[in-house]
Amino acid sequence: MRSTRRRLMGALAGSAALMGAWPGAAAQLLATPPQAEGPFYPLELPLDQDNDLVHVAGSSGVAHGQIVDITGTLLDERGQPLRGVRIEIWQVNGFGRYHHPHDRQNKPWDPNFQGFGHALSDEQGRYRFRTVRPIAYPGRAPHIHFALRDRRFATFYTQMYIAGAPENARDFLLSRIGDRKARESLVVDLMPANTQGASLQGRFDIVLGRTVLSREAG
Repeated sequence: MRSTRRRLMGALAGSAALMGAWPGAAAQLLATPPQAEGPFYPLELPLDQDNDLVHVAGSSGVAHGQIVDITGTLLDERGQPLRGVRIEIWQVNGFGRYHHPHDRQNKPWDPNFQGFGHALSDEQGRYRFRTVRPIAYPGRAPHIHFALRDRRFATFYTQMYIAGAPENARDFLLSRIGDRKARESLVVDLMPANTQGASLQGRFDIVLGRTVLSREAG
């Protein structure tokens, strides 16, 4: 299982599609809109917190739900990769419950799901996670929380949504983004996966704007 985890850490999707759209220094990429951190960031980080959320160290089981690979590239508005940034994600398990003591829903706790993971962006700004497809939480569309942490800027929070989810139109955080293109930049198509062990894959590129990068970390 550990060899599988090492392959996941090393096997990052290419960024050619996004960079191919970058015509040069005269243009700017659309900055990813910030979103709320939310109430379910772990009170205590799990001992196992790598980028593979569907396996837990010491267990031979696999998390319940559709396994999905999420890849992307972290860039600034000029299209330059942001290297060595800690990217964290957390979300509900395949039953729709957070691994958090304040989530008191009568839904199962999945011992084979980490609930939280992190990765570091590589030299080209790329990252990868393996997780389960999020499902709707009461009052919210299916989403994955992202936090980006680095000494060069204050922590940046955003959320990734799933294209085609009927709850998207009613989600109060997503609908609060007035600019259509900015709103759509948070919505990711999940397609059949071409990697072993996953049934779906999606690409979520993140662009940090000048206002984010100009704020020093506290």
